[in-house]
Amino acid sequence: MASNLLKALIRSQILPSSRRNFSVASTQLGIPTDDFVGNHTAKWMQDRSKKSPMELINEVPPIKVDGRIAACEGDTNPALGHPIEFICLDLNEPAICKYCGLRYVQDHHH
Repeated sequence: MASNLLKALIRSQILPSSRRNFSVASTQLGIPTDDFVGNHTAKWMQDRSKKSPMELINEVPPIKVDGRIAACEGDTNPALGHPIEFICLDLNEPAICKYCGLRYVQDHHH
């Protein structure tokens, strides 16, 4: 059903029918899309004075949880967080949230 809708939209020229037309539409600023994205990414990767997001999140120690399940929302403010993810903590190594990368471990009280 979705493919029929897509085909109908392409035929009606609401959506472009080829990659070439799409890339022409996305370069109205006169900058080829691939060059712009590639240069931006390369420029960001060259700046070694700043840490990458993954380096920053790895500096946060694993969060200890009393139960077997952790509920991660990414932030206390819902506008800044992500969809809630329930994470099972049955393994010995820290469990990682797939959205934000925070790590959780079960706090064993022995």
